[in-house]
This record gives sequence, C-alpha cells and structure tokens, in this order.
Amino acid sequence: MNNHEEERFPVQFGRSVRALSDYMGLGLQIAASFVFFVMLGFWADSKLGTSPLLLLLGVLIGMCGMALVLMKVVRMANKKK
Repeated sequence: MNNHEEERFPVQFGRSVRALSDYMGLGLQIAASFVFFVMLGFWADSKLGTSPLLLLLGVLIGMCGMALVLMKVVRMANKKK
C-alpha cells in the first residue's frame, strides 16, 4: 500500500460513516412515525372500545407519514444533484 492509498482511507471512511448515519436517521424517522400512529390507534381503541378501527386508522396514517418522509428525502436528494 502506498502513501496515497493510506491517506485516502480516512476520507472514504468518513464519507461512508456520514452516509450510514444519514440512512440510519432516515430509517429511525420512518419507523418512529409509523410506530407512533399505530400505538396511538391501539391506545385509543383500548380506551374507546372501537377495536380494530382506530388501530387500522393509525396504520394508514403511519403509512402516509412514511411516504411523506420518503418524498421529502427524495426531493432533497434531487436538489443536491
């Protein structure tokens, strides 16, 4: 390995870690938006006795939230190009 390859490794590694953290953050946002609304629907069903209607509504809203987060990320990625 020559010096040029050794110097490039930290730069490439840093870029990889930043990209990985971006994707992990995106995954966490998607999961959190989905889980929040599903659990809210589950909780509301248990309080109101409307099982499974509000749970299903929570699933639908959570899926819409996931779609909105993904659309936002795609728009941001397209602006960077």
